[in-house]
Amino acid sequence: MDLGLVGLGKMGGNMRERIRRAGHTVVGYDRNPDLADVHSLGELVGKLSAPRVVWVMVPAGAPTQSTIDELAELLEPGDVVVDGGNSRWTDDERHAEELAAKGIGFVDCGVSGGVWGLENGYALMYGGDTEHVEKVRPVFDALKPEGEFGSVHAGKVGAGHFAKMVHNGIEYAMMQAYAEGWELLEKVDSVTDVREVFRSWQEGTVIRSWLLDLAVNALDEDEHLDRLKGFAQDSGEGRWTVEAAIDNAVPLPAITASLFARFASRQEDSPQMKMIAALRNQFGGHAVETKQ
Repeated sequence: MDLGLVGLGKMGGNMRERIRRAGHTVVGYDRNPDLADVHSLGELVGKLSAPRVVWVMVPAGAPTQSTIDELAELLEPGDVVVDGGNSRWTDDERHAEELAAKGIGFVDCGVSGGVWGLENGYALMYGGDTEHVEKVRPVFDALKPEGEFGSVHAGKVGAGHFAKMVHNGIEYAMMQAYAEGWELLEKVDSVTDVREVFRSWQEGTVIRSWLLDLAVNALDEDEHLDRLKGFAQDSGEGRWTVEAAIDNAVPLPAITASLFARFASRQEDSPQMKMIAALRNQFGGHAVETKQ
């Protein structure tokens, strides 16, 4: 099938390549002309056959809103817009309503996989009407990992981004647990090789995971994380998860504490946050701050 892809950064650029490898045609647009296949959204839409599918991979909030507003004026009834960024699920409901007034479908899709997704595939969580989801199905199949799992129609509009938000909240708590354990091991005199302790956990233990593998990668690059500052950003989904928990009276003590720990990292050079920063760089290519 033909696909329009808006936003060709770290995630979008690799997604374009993976979809093309599956035999589909991708017309990509980015504000950086060095990355783009076309020079405007209008040109992108003009190169697609109806019914068109345009996948948006730009930052949440105003950039997503302005892109969808422009596409709403360019697309035709029967076309579909997919928001694959990290938008808040409440924004999805509004976007779906705005596009439906013009006969255009909308699907929200949470995408996980980071900088490793090109080779390993992307876990996909999407929401929307079945008729709209099915128009995008070949792209979902191209992006997902090999095998039975890694792709789910989570429910109605907003469900995909809500599921991805909860996924990221769980990720916060898991990274925090690894970071706290690492700091404690580093603190005591009796443990003389913390990196190899972490490495030993990669097989046969109940806490083995891809995040643990990435922690070992980070320690191989910088054994005591001496080059990093103990500072970690939060990208929004953790806050939204805690807010949703409050709205629904669901207790989330571990996820909430991990979010607050990131806030604490901005007040002091936290050893735990060195590990959080290293993990975020490993799985997502997120920027780290290094000591001068």
